[in-house]
Amino acid sequence: MKIKLFLLLISLALCLGLSGQNTLSINGLNEAQFIYRTAEDSLNAYFRDSFAFSLAYRNFSFGMKYIAELPKYSTQQQELMDNLDPNKLQLGWQELYVSYAKDAFSIHAGTTEESFGNGLSFRSYHDLEFDEDHRINGFLFKYDDNFKIKALYGAIESPDYALKYDLVYGADLMSPYAYGVRLGASALSMRNLGAMNNYAQRDVYSGRMLITWDMLDAYAEYAGSEAYKQPGLSTSFGKAIYANADFNLGVIQLGGAYKLYDDFQYRLHDLAMANYHNETLSDALASGVDEEGWQIRSTITIGEAANLNVDYAEAWDSSKLKQMNDLYTAMDWMLGSLWLETAYSHVEKVDDASSYWQKETTPALSLGFPVMGKQVQLKSEFKMAEKQSFAVVAEHYEPKLQLDTAIGKLSLSAALQSNWEDFDAIMDSRYWPAVEVKYPVASHSDLVLFAGKEAGGKICRNGVCRYVSAFQGIKAELSTRF
Repeated sequence: MKIKLFLLLISLALCLGLSGQNTLSINGLNEAQFIYRTAEDSLNAYFRDSFAFSLAYRNFSFGMKYIAELPKYSTQQQELMDNLDPNKLQLGWQELYVSYAKDAFSIHAGTTEESFGNGLSFRSYHDLEFDEDHRINGFLFKYDDNFKIKALYGAIESPDYALKYDLVYGADLMSPYAYGVRLGASALSMRNLGAMNNYAQRDVYSGRMLITWDMLDAYAEYAGSEAYKQPGLSTSFGKAIYANADFNLGVIQLGGAYKLYDDFQYRLHDLAMANYHNETLSDALASGVDEEGWQIRSTITIGEAANLNVDYAEAWDSSKLKQMNDLYTAMDWMLGSLWLETAYSHVEKVDDASSYWQKETTPALSLGFPVMGKQVQLKSEFKMAEKQSFAVVAEHYEPKLQLDTAIGKLSLSAALQSNWEDFDAIMDSRYWPAVEVKYPVASHSDLVLFAGKEAGGKICRNGVCRYVSAFQGIKAELSTRF
């Protein structure tokens, strides 16, 4: 099927090119990555390349992406391979689409990324950070004007059965109601493949309201789901409520959010966590199963050089046996070329049913200052982690120091992180040094080199933040745009 579509698209490209050279546009991106991981029981060397291009002519456009993973690199540190697995060698045209758009109307066929509202009831997306692909392949119809309509019908590969698919179809509407007020509604059905080639079904219905006024931006949505035709299981009902509001009062910006998720967990949606660090209620419980919480946040401008940020959230389950709180505060000053920020993070989770408790607190200090005409940013943080399971208590410290600067076109980031069981073991503890450099080797090509060790988690380097898994070794990435 993919080979036939590939030939069809190439033929179409040649025809369009012959008939309208002056208006045919081509854009592309090639990303190559080589990883050498120094870990026990590992193949060590991994290579990945993705070549994507898109062509547009008048109202038509289509794109393709060739992906080679030799072998596929797992972001899970425990998934190391003693020997080469043939299932880990993947290559071929894995992403294809073609679309037509005229005025407010469009139709899209192939690999599809789309969401209804903010994704509470439906979102088809690719999570690059955690290497999870939740994109459907199918058809999407859209009318995008003052009145908006979306309708889709497609399939997604089953996570449990190779070369078999789950089915999804639905529609979404959004309409103006009054000044600065829009109302929306959506309906969605999913057929999930189970044992004995039987498909269970889930229907989801939702309604939402969006307010955009001069001093207020607000969003509220309610969704209900019904899961049935599940072999051996009775019909189950779930619901989700999410609301968010931001007030602009000049030098003070206030915000808040509320969430309520009850048996509302499935593959094709993306739930808001309503806290600064995007933390789940429990590390052992999927989001959407049983969770309620609220969040308040504020930003206060002090004079022309300082800002104060405060963000606090709490969450709990229906039995109140699982609870969590999340706090982030930061104060930053800008004085000419000097910049200073002090920050404090606190995340605490309790599970009384399992006699488990954990807390992480992280004070941090960041400085920005010029050195020999170059701007340097120095960041230090000291994470303190405590855990208790029944009567067993464990704690450790994770200090980290990072320096970011730029020398001409070269961006440099150097970091040193450690893990101490106690202060008496500072010299005997583990240390993770890491260096990353980024350089534009051409006007449309960037080369990134990384060497060292990192514990994993949220990493910010050279102005880019992302979540990474624990790693030790060398990475080389070359990105070329055309």
